Amino acid sequence: MRVADDFSSGRIAHLAACRAKIDVVEGDLREAEVAARAVRDMDVVFHLAAAHGGRGYIDTHPVECCGNLVLDGRVLAAAHAARVDRVAVASSACVYPTTLQTPPRDGRFVALQEDMADTRTPGRAQADGEYGWAKLMGEMQLQAYHRQHGMKGVCCRIFTAYGERENETHAVVALIAKAFIRMEPYEIWGDGRQDRNFTYVGDTVQGLLLAAEKIDDASPINVGTAEHVPVMDLVEVILGRIGWRPRAFRFDTSKPVGVYSRAADVTRMRERLGWVPATTVDEGVARTLAWYTATHDRDEVARRLGLLLTER
Repeated sequence: MRVADDFSSGRIAHLAACRAKIDVVEGDLREAEVAARAVRDMDVVFHLAAAHGGRGYIDTHPVECCGNLVLDGRVLAAAHAARVDRVAVASSACVYPTTLQTPPRDGRFVALQEDMADTRTPGRAQADGEYGWAKLMGEMQLQAYHRQHGMKGVCCRIFTAYGERENETHAVVALIAKAFIRMEPYEIWGDGRQDRNFTYVGDTVQGLLLAAEKIDDASPINVGTAEHVPVMDLVEVILGRIGWRPRAFRFDTSKPVGVYSRAADVTRMRERLGWVPATTVDEGVARTLAWYTATHDRDEVARRLGLLLTER
């Protein structure tokens, strides 16, 4: 088993539990030699590497997000040269057309099905920002290798993953951090009514493993929960768990919030994987909150929060 990372955001200490059992390749996977070392003698590659963060990061770092185009190309080329059996690409719900993720009409939202986003059908390629476009192009590259060279693989469209070790650019941890430091007034980006399928990291990992095992035609599959949660409902879960409530809320609509409504259709996941995520937002928030409060200093978070919300 091998892990490749440049550790620009992750920490090698996170591998402590399995460090003795794995090889570690430290370097930039956009460099051909590093990518070649990373995939050498591997049967299966989980391509998770990316310049990535929550909305606070991807809206303020479009250049870094565009760099993912090169990264995907390097990894897939190296995997092909090394005769890797299959590649599971970590894609994103950001590949879906933004026109499908607007405020619900008559209280109804669009459940995003896998065939609603692709690069070949007119109207289905309208991804969410540079990050979404790069992910869609990553899917296209894997599918090109599948068509031309028979490379096996799957494109896993991850929906708003959260959990332990996530940073404050992501909504769940950002809102936990604000409650942790007792922010007054408590700031929420947007109007609080935008919604997401908040998917606990343990379920995301299980979905990636099952998809790599069961799908080899380079097709996309959603990896996200069917639990559709408005941001304000998420805030209430966090405040209830932490046992504190602000005197007032401040809704900052000038901050980046992304699309208004994003909801996964889990039909293909249920049919092809025989599985759907089972961790509720309440359970996932409880685990994430326990980790965050045990590993962070309140004064340090308060001092650096402005930077933490936009930097990995």
